[in-house]
Amino acid sequence: RPIAFLSKAFSARQSHLSTYEKEMEAIIFAVHKWKSYLLGAKFLIRTDHQSLHYLLQQKLHTPAQHKWLLKLMGFDFSVEYRAGKHNQAADALSRLYEHPSLFAISTQNTAWFSSFQQSYKDDPFFKQLLAQWHKGELNSATYSLRAGVLFHKGRLLLHTTHPLVPQLLNAYHNSPIGGHSGFHKTLHQLKRDFYWRGINADVKSYIRGCDICQRCKYSTDPQSGLLQPLPIPSRIWSSISMDFIEGLPPSHSKTVILVIVDRLSKYGHFIPLQHPYTAASVAKEFVANVLKLHGFPESIISDRDAIFTSNFWRELFRLQGTKLRFSSSYHPQTDGQTEVLNRCLETYLRCFCHQQPKQWLNWIPWAEFWYNTSFHTSIGMSPFQALYGYPPPTLLTFVPGTARVQEVESTLRDRDHILLELKHHLSRAQHRMKHQADKHRKDVVFAVGDWVFLKLQPYRQHSIVHRTNHKLGARFYGPYKILQKIGTVAYKLELPSNAKIHPVFHVSQLKRKVGHQTVVQHQLPLMEGNPPRIPSKLLGRRLVKQQNRAVTQVLIQWMGLPEEEATWEDYVTFMRDHPHFDLEGKVGTGGGGI
Repeated sequence: RPIAFLSKAFSARQSHLSTYEKEMEAIIFAVHKWKSYLLGAKFLIRTDHQSLHYLLQQKLHTPAQHKWLLKLMGFDFSVEYRAGKHNQAADALSRLYEHPSLFAISTQNTAWFSSFQQSYKDDPFFKQLLAQWHKGELNSATYSLRAGVLFHKGRLLLHTTHPLVPQLLNAYHNSPIGGHSGFHKTLHQLKRDFYWRGINADVKSYIRGCDICQRCKYSTDPQSGLLQPLPIPSRIWSSISMDFIEGLPPSHSKTVILVIVDRLSKYGHFIPLQHPYTAASVAKEFVANVLKLHGFPESIISDRDAIFTSNFWRELFRLQGTKLRFSSSYHPQTDGQTEVLNRCLETYLRCFCHQQPKQWLNWIPWAEFWYNTSFHTSIGMSPFQALYGYPPPTLLTFVPGTARVQEVESTLRDRDHILLELKHHLSRAQHRMKHQADKHRKDVVFAVGDWVFLKLQPYRQHSIVHRTNHKLGARFYGPYKILQKIGTVAYKLELPSNAKIHPVFHVSQLKRKVGHQTVVQHQLPLMEGNPPRIPSKLLGRRLVKQQNRAVTQVLIQWMGLPEEEATWEDYVTFMRDHPHFDLEGKVGTGGGGI
């Protein structure tokens, strides 16, 4: 009775050996694998390769034979030949298992055609056509009769109301063979075999109402919603916009830039920050770099970053009478001015720091000077001149005798003229921008009570938690019911009760639901950074190497999210942000290393 089995795949070198050499390699491998049982005992080796029976009596002609016998020295054994037909146990294990052949006969299912033939006898439309055919009133070049049914140019003729029509549309569009193809592909496949009056309209209507297509396909329609420029501020530094540039390499412990821009003069300040930053630290930098120079603004425009939506930030500016205006969810174009400036600043730093990226902090003052003293087409001057009333100083050497003293009245008159000219250029730039933007947009209006699909774009919002497998995820979610129209191009949706994203969306993120089939998606795959994430469970610990030092990280499951969405957080940072969450003694170290 066998007590053990052993097998091993041949390497690339061994697969080219002769049969004799392969059989010998098998003996060497088995003896050394089980040597703890064989040493000190006499044993028998059975093989179905007859030449190995004379292994111990044959002359040694090759170095390989010398090597094999050296490996077998110290073992007391004999070799016995047994033909393969008698060595069934070992021979069966060395062969690839083959499934028994299955024989089947495939036949076509003609039950549907028999049912279709019967419908010809019961349908008044087909009865009339058959009567016309038998009287010779139908063109024989177009119509033909086979097996009791009519064909139109070689295609089976149906009636629009025939019960087979919905089944055909489903089979040619929704099935794996149909592949949810577009109008032209589906119509071409269907018209090869079938025809009915109005087939084009029926196919188009069916595809437009397909629920899966509305969720998963790209939208090729022009962007919804005409451009709505923000009102021009009345005073300089009365309305500002703010945003962050993140993901920069560490430069003197700074990894983030806070960008603040005046919406009237376009004057900007670039403030380096250390990550992680909080609402309190950002407010401190705002006071030190902006407030002391320009005072409190009347309004601040920003995206829905967790910093700007925190209670601390809201209360700070509420007490000062400043209105916080946020972009609609997943529509950062509301703060398009700062978004464009971010790209300009990143390009500037890239041009001067591409060889030494970690030295970008040294270039921030020069970048701010370059931006504020550069000519802006939208205002017709530089931000420096718009703020101070005179052109920026040049870097030329001072020439004695060229200085002039201006009168106060002349200075104030020039200042008022610059402000009027500034507003004129901004208004003209807005009209020009709106005219160009509206060429590629369409005016879409929804009514309260309409059902719409929602498009989410996490790659545009850094405060959004990314879901897994997003590449093959649905592109639209919902449908959801419109509850209220906010302004001109924003709508409030009836989201599920557990949704943690702001329910107001720009019209460009919405798509009208077509068709009567409504399958509501109750769980949104993304969660915005407001309210802040709350840790719920510790799943693991690990040590990682960061800048040549060991850093402890903890795997945290967040409240309202599954374990698959757990994230690794630095231990020190996590304990600073969540000092009341007990991490000690819960999970041992594991899951990775330095």
